[in-house]
Amino acid sequence: MTDTPGWASPGSAPSSEGREPGASGPAEPADRPGPTEPAPQPGTDAQGPGSKWSKEQPPAGQWSAPTGAPSPNQAPPPPPPGPGWGGRQPGGPGPGGYGVPGGGYGGPPPGYGGYGTPGGYPSWGGGWGGPPPAAKPGVIPLRPLGVGEILDGAVSTMRTYWRTVLGIALAVAVVTDTCLVLVQGFFVNDALARTSLDSRTATLDDAYRSLRVSMIGTGIVTVISAVAVIVATALLTTITSRAVLGKPVSTGEAWREARPQIPKLAGLLILLGLITIGVIVVGALPGFLVLLSGGSDAGGSALFALGILGAVVVAVWLAIRYYLAAPALMLERQRVTKAMSRSAKLVRGSWWRVFGIQLLAWLIANIVSAIVTIPFALIGAAVSGDGMGDFLGTGGGHVGWAFLIIRGIGSLIGTTLTLPISAGVTVLLYIDQRIRREALDLELARAAGVQGYGTGAPGPVPGS
Repeated sequence: MTDTPGWASPGSAPSSEGREPGASGPAEPADRPGPTEPAPQPGTDAQGPGSKWSKEQPPAGQWSAPTGAPSPNQAPPPPPPGPGWGGRQPGGPGPGGYGVPGGGYGGPPPGYGGYGTPGGYPSWGGGWGGPPPAAKPGVIPLRPLGVGEILDGAVSTMRTYWRTVLGIALAVAVVTDTCLVLVQGFFVNDALARTSLDSRTATLDDAYRSLRVSMIGTGIVTVISAVAVIVATALLTTITSRAVLGKPVSTGEAWREARPQIPKLAGLLILLGLITIGVIVVGALPGFLVLLSGGSDAGGSALFALGILGAVVVAVWLAIRYYLAAPALMLERQRVTKAMSRSAKLVRGSWWRVFGIQLLAWLIANIVSAIVTIPFALIGAAVSGDGMGDFLGTGGGHVGWAFLIIRGIGSLIGTTLTLPISAGVTVLLYIDQRIRREALDLELARAAGVQGYGTGAPGPVPGS
């Protein structure tokens, strides 16, 4: 069914409540006459010799004998059920539903009324009933998910395991935002202070020096941020996978489980980044060569723009195609190339759905981040000496320390809140695609210890 080594330790199978295998009904009482024993006669003991029937018998006409024609005053018995359909026999569930093992579909489980419907589903109100609610041992129901359920599952994971999740996200935010503030304050500001970028006096060397400094500073922050995000992604992936099963996990346990895959995850993300850069370079190269050779400026610029546009389209297509490679690598213990092929297999036929959910999660995360960071940036601009020049970036590249620190606090809060949502959506979307394609919900139910799961499981959510 799946090509993975499993999810977790499976749960135990449903017990038979002390009954023998193959039993279809309640145990017969010890004193009940067997099929070859004669029924007790009046004046004899039904339990044993020496007892008499009670003299206070019901009046004639109010009960019928076990055999013979029914009384005229008695209501006709209900028609027998058709083949393959039967009332639920007391006892454990049988194959294909509740009731006699191998005897077709039975009645509903305890607590439901009516006769059974196909697949063992109960009937509510005397008609054809819908499927029973899916098992939900953790933050999501074990069935194909809708868009809202994926987003809700990511938020529920953060809310349920907030100490672990927010602790990891806060640590990542502190590292990345502190590095950004320090690099901007000590490195970039100092270099730009020695460079004149005035439009009337700036030279080509000044512009080149400023660009080089900015690229170096951006590179330092990018490398540090990438390392922190890789570690956070590995830990949050592990935590979210446990949250689906309803099993809590501490930061130490998540680290021990995710640590062997972190080097592979780093290699995967670096490879995907190189692929994206390569696609952009290949798309821009023809137009760049035309401009470099001294050809038509208009034709070269148009070719360059079209090449960039086409490269961006291809890069987005590849990014969605390999969007699920990271959770596949972490949860299936796959190699880098195998994780990429697994992602391509899971996304095939669902590209637009995966793209839409990722875009929606990205928009939500950025809106939340903007709501948090913009007020801090405005406060920092009001407190700093340059006023709105820092906020609008019109201060010649030099930014005051007050603005950097206050804006960094807002960015720290925004990253702490949005990073778990982004990571959670990725993991839950991966699980949803595997449920739809590989029936992963059965394996998850066993791993969560859900007994009797898998018979008549609900189908996809309409509109999902």
